[in-house]
Amino acid sequence: MKHLTVMTTIVLLCGVPTVQAASATAVSVATNGGSSSATAQAVGNADATAYAGATNGGRAVADSTAIGNRRGYAASDAVAIADRGLAVSTSRADARGQRGGRAVATSESVAGAIGGVAISNSEAVARGAFGGTAHSRSYSTALSRWGLAVSDSKTSSNGLFGGRATSVSDSLSDTYGGVATSRVMTTSDARYRATAVADGIGVSISGQKRHSQVDARAVSRSTLRASGRSRVAAVEVRR
Repeated sequence: MKHLTVMTTIVLLCGVPTVQAASATAVSVATNGGSSSATAQAVGNADATAYAGATNGGRAVADSTAIGNRRGYAASDAVAIADRGLAVSTSRADARGQRGGRAVATSESVAGAIGGVAISNSEAVARGAFGGTAHSRSYSTALSRWGLAVSDSKTSSNGLFGGRATSVSDSLSDTYGGVATSRVMTTSDARYRATAVADGIGVSISGQKRHSQVDARAVSRSTLRASGRSRVAAVEVRR
């Protein structure tokens, strides 16, 4: 049995007073019945990645969090892959931009698993105020061959006082043995001459003993001379 763990944790770079940079990477790989988990967290201008492997009866868990403050930017990736068993992946990105600042939050979560059960969760939040721009993107994918795959994706954007808020959420679930659930929710909020856009999309595919369920919701709110738009799509396939 081979077990490799590589962990690079938060590196802070302080050069410009208004920007704080951070980067975190965690990788864990195990083979032949091994178990693997990886966690990464970054706070500042942020970047965080976590990856976990594991094969043959293994269990893989990956968790990643990125928080970008001041003028924003936060990206978080978490991937978990397992061959015979459980794979769980969670990811969260939060970006905050103020006083004309630009806030971008991107979160991606992927879980694999062939032996069954893959759960993926992703959430992205971005806030821009006073002419600032907020982008939120969240992607979640869960794949399983022999049973249950659950995927969840949430995103939220907020723009105030001439700011623009854009939100995109994407969720896909896939299974071969049966039961696939996908939930998507996007919210965009703009006030005082701001613009709000919200997107959706959720896909759930199943097979064999089948089950498949998709929930998708996109909300766009705009008040006080603001404009808003909302789109949503949901697909269910049960072979």
